[in-house]
Amino acid sequence: MLDSRTIQVIKSTIPLLESAGPALTTHFYQRMFKHNPELKDVFNLAHQHSGGQPVALFNAVAAYAKNIENLAVLSSTVERIAQKHTGFLIKPEQYAIVGSHLLATLKELGGDAVTEEVLEAWAQAYGFLANIFIQREAQIYQAHAEQDGGWLGERQFVISAKNTESAVITSFILTPEDGKPVKDFIPGQYLSLKLTHPNLAYEEIRQYSLSDAPNGTSYRISVKRELGGQVSNLLHDAIHVGDKIAVMPPAGDFTLEVTADTPVVLISAGVGQTPMKSMLNQLLKLQHPSTITWLHACEQGAVHGFKQAIHAKRQQHHNLTSHIWYREPATTDMLGDDYDFEGQMELSKVAEQLLPHARYYFCGPIGFMSAIKQQLLALGVAVENMHYEVFGPHADL
Repeated sequence: MLDSRTIQVIKSTIPLLESAGPALTTHFYQRMFKHNPELKDVFNLAHQHSGGQPVALFNAVAAYAKNIENLAVLSSTVERIAQKHTGFLIKPEQYAIVGSHLLATLKELGGDAVTEEVLEAWAQAYGFLANIFIQREAQIYQAHAEQDGGWLGERQFVISAKNTESAVITSFILTPEDGKPVKDFIPGQYLSLKLTHPNLAYEEIRQYSLSDAPNGTSYRISVKRELGGQVSNLLHDAIHVGDKIAVMPPAGDFTLEVTADTPVVLISAGVGQTPMKSMLNQLLKLQHPSTITWLHACEQGAVHGFKQAIHAKRQQHHNLTSHIWYREPATTDMLGDDYDFEGQMELSKVAEQLLPHARYYFCGPIGFMSAIKQQLLALGVAVENMHYEVFGPHADL
């Protein structure tokens, strides 16, 4: 445990951290990549360019300093980060590299305010937290290796099928090259893929939600073609059936956890429906006896993924209902019955189906999820019944 003097010094640096803001972590990443360019093969550089990762790291550092006396409140954050780290195959020795650059950044930006005492306190605090991550990640790695169908590190998979789900979403079926079983996962989790290709300047690791129920033999991910997205466009255009790809075991803390008598509401926008699809398929596979409500929003019919599959499942399962919003329906959309409402998703339109004690899982753009959370609160849904996933660096709603 940290001693009282170290805790006192860390808390005294909170104003310094807040005055620096995300510029602190932006400087940290620039410094680290300059001195340790090999880490560019680990970090998603797109998140660096967008600014999302520096902001997420700053929020984590600030939260650590503010809760240094009560780290239990950060347990969910630690678990989420540890799960992501295992997808990037983070090693214990890399924590020393990160720590050295974090301390150097504090000194370079903090000036005279960052004394030797401050540096020593942060060195101890960082080392303490790093050890928590190292131990938890070791447990996750071990669990991955010991589970039936599990493995440690990378495993070669073959693209056994590519299926077009909409104008922008393609599903990839991944089958292990060795022909052996694959470990089960909890719906809501993701796969980490390592890609090397002449079109990529660096080795890239990307994490994609699994979009089907576990079957023990293969995995499915569904990827949206992002405008300017280097990896998503590569997957759509240059990765073909028969190609091989390195895959890390399923991970993630956004997971479906319900009892038989729990109503479930799955809410998504755009490609945010991918983890929802995994949850839905698992619920139907296990013949979940309570009600299941599927709520989805997208721009228009051309980008509406899985619409035929959802329609078919709704016909087959009496406890499944669905409602679809198209923000700006195309003229051709108005000729069919693929959507129910026009404009932004308004939960008040289906409020009678949204029970306060149901479990709500939602995924989509940050603005969408923030709006959904506020609407659910207005309908009397408790925060503890809401669960959400952010693609990329975490952000609070």
